Amino acid sequence: MAEAHQAVAFQFTVTPEGIDLQLSHQALTEIYLSGLRSWKKKLIRLKNGVITGVYPASPSSWLFVVIAILATMYMRSDPSMGLIAKIQEHLPVSQSLSAQCQTVVSAVLFSTLLWFSLIFTMRMCLKQLLSYHRWMFEQRGKMSNTTKVWVALVRIFSGRQPLLYSYQGSLPNQPVPAVKDTVKRYLESVRPLMTPDEFERMTSLATQFESSLGNRLQWYLKLKALWASNYVSDWWEEYIYLRGRSPIMVNSNYYGMDFLYVTPTPIQAARAGNTLHAFLMYRRKLNREELKPSRVPGTVIPLCAAQCERMFNTTRTPGEETAPSNDQHLRPVSLLCRDYKILTCPLLWQFCSPYRQSYFPASKHCGQVQYILFLRIPWAKARKEYFSLGVNKRSLDCIEKAAFFVTLDDDEQGMMGEDPAASLDRYAKSLLHGKCYDRWFDKSFSVVIYKNGKIGLNAEHSWADAPVVAHLWEYVLATDSFQLGYNEEGHCKGEVDASLPRPQRLSWDITPECQEQISQSLAVAQALADDVDFHVFSFRDFGKGMIKKCRISPDAYIQLALQLAYYRDRGMFCLTYEASMTRLFREGRTETVRSCSNESCAFIKALEGGEGVEVCRRLLRQASEKHQNLYKHAMTGAGIDRHLFCLYVVSKYLGVDSPFLKEVLSEPWHLSTSQTPVQQVELFDMVNHPEYVSCGGGFGPVADDGYGVSYTIMGENMMNFHISCKHSCPQTSSHKYGGQIRQALRDMLQLLCPDQREPSRTDQSQTKKDL
Repeated sequence: MAEAHQAVAFQFTVTPEGIDLQLSHQALTEIYLSGLRSWKKKLIRLKNGVITGVYPASPSSWLFVVIAILATMYMRSDPSMGLIAKIQEHLPVSQSLSAQCQTVVSAVLFSTLLWFSLIFTMRMCLKQLLSYHRWMFEQRGKMSNTTKVWVALVRIFSGRQPLLYSYQGSLPNQPVPAVKDTVKRYLESVRPLMTPDEFERMTSLATQFESSLGNRLQWYLKLKALWASNYVSDWWEEYIYLRGRSPIMVNSNYYGMDFLYVTPTPIQAARAGNTLHAFLMYRRKLNREELKPSRVPGTVIPLCAAQCERMFNTTRTPGEETAPSNDQHLRPVSLLCRDYKILTCPLLWQFCSPYRQSYFPASKHCGQVQYILFLRIPWAKARKEYFSLGVNKRSLDCIEKAAFFVTLDDDEQGMMGEDPAASLDRYAKSLLHGKCYDRWFDKSFSVVIYKNGKIGLNAEHSWADAPVVAHLWEYVLATDSFQLGYNEEGHCKGEVDASLPRPQRLSWDITPECQEQISQSLAVAQALADDVDFHVFSFRDFGKGMIKKCRISPDAYIQLALQLAYYRDRGMFCLTYEASMTRLFREGRTETVRSCSNESCAFIKALEGGEGVEVCRRLLRQASEKHQNLYKHAMTGAGIDRHLFCLYVVSKYLGVDSPFLKEVLSEPWHLSTSQTPVQQVELFDMVNHPEYVSCGGGFGPVADDGYGVSYTIMGENMMNFHISCKHSCPQTSSHKYGGQIRQALRDMLQLLCPDQREPSRTDQSQTKKDL
């Protein structure tokens, strides 16, 4: 009970002589420091709130406006055109102030009103400027004069040194496309996937919807767009993620991998110490809004940062109608050790002075982890029945309110052994689902630290999309290796502090009935995990550098290769999903790019049908241009699927049925794809340290008879692919499809640049093995 005694700030005993009061100096010190931390965080938030609230102006600009107004009045000029005099007449304290003081107070009030008016005007101007998207559709390298003026104005109105959330009030709302345009784009997207009779029937349904029910639903949607920050995102989160009843393991969560060729240290505790320290550094930057606002690569255009708000201390809570809880207070980190004991580990802080707050060195986190290593709709009902009271509720709260979850895995993972390709596949499956009972999939993200020092990340999808988590992961990997580092023995730099409070094991009271439900859920999860077929590989024959030399978009090139590979694998085309972001708009998330187009199908049919090289090359370029156009429309709010989804939600609220919408939203995505771009290129030196490259991340298959493909373009000469499908489907094989992708990438380059060298024998043999 020593820990309990240390937690008591004071004790007193009533005796005949009086009250014997005993104070605990250590406990009172901790209480004082806790209060100091709390007030400091409130002051920082207040300061950042003021700076963000007056953006794109600055707080100091208020003083400039006041001085300017007073200076003009001193020169016997009235810039207010009589307004200062009107304000002076209605001052409530005019009787107690001299005439000169009244004039000064009136001038300050006028200056403040003028300052707020200027801020509002600048913000509205910036919002209108950020609503301009024609720059995206201009030919690369040929910027129009209008766009040049626009770029200059955006720079002027963007102010200096914006904080993370400074642009939020200036981002435009996502526009609602016209029903006519959405229906037209939809019909165009499904034309190559339907027979003439099927297409004629769908056209009839679409025309009927457009001329009748569509306009009624659109009216309600426009009304929501005027009222809400984003007409899509809240419904998308609720109905696509939170109301889903299938297990989020495999079906929703996604993962991120460690460095491909390098493990900074083989010591698990040391890697955990540095990794946790890097996460906490990022968390502090996030809380202080010191992170730079994300922008469209190579431009000055800001992206919405709203998803960052729920990065830490967030848990997806199961229930009849679920909603993630969000606790932004300082909480412990929950860790799962090899014997599957869950322990709560305090976040470690130290105060160098009342004005400077810092975390303990990574070596002290390492010491805490080392100590743990030595110690070593059924879920919703079970939670309500068995985890809503007593010790179970207290232990569950510790996990759900923790900053994030950490698993200290007893396995070794990474690219290793005699078959490195197979080891990558096992690594991916381990990060996606683990042993099904050693991850906390409801947490915003869970960090996995393996026995050999490899690390990984499993992220829940409802609160944010992959690019937001990838930004965090890039920072952690770079900080761990290049900033914190390790000593010669592979340990964290610094000394371990043995006097720190020890992590505490969480207690549980598991009844036989609860154990039975756990066993049943575990059986379902293991069956789901065992069915996942995964293949991860790095394509190193060439990369985006060579593709750009062929004057083609790397993303369009890869998407066409995926289409070609699928056609060779299955002998048909399919509805294809590519995720695109809509963070150009406030609270924007994603939109679908329907990559399978008339142009891509025409190219593939020509290539597989033996058409001439020039014909195939021309069709390839047309398909690439079409894909880029589709992607740009999706980014600028002119996509298809989110609009149709919201129209469907409105129809359900109104209690009306639409055969067109019902059929559209029931179409399966047999090929679901996503690119995870490297956002913080400056953190990694791909020239001098090419081995420090991440393998990216992936996700599970969306359809039972389809593929999930995630890819990352690393540097100029590498592309990483993560392919998933299900063993239970005899028509799919991740390794076979991976081989088709490799071959498609090479065949397309040979078509565009016939002078390029043939791939090495090793690469050819790997492709033949997969095929």
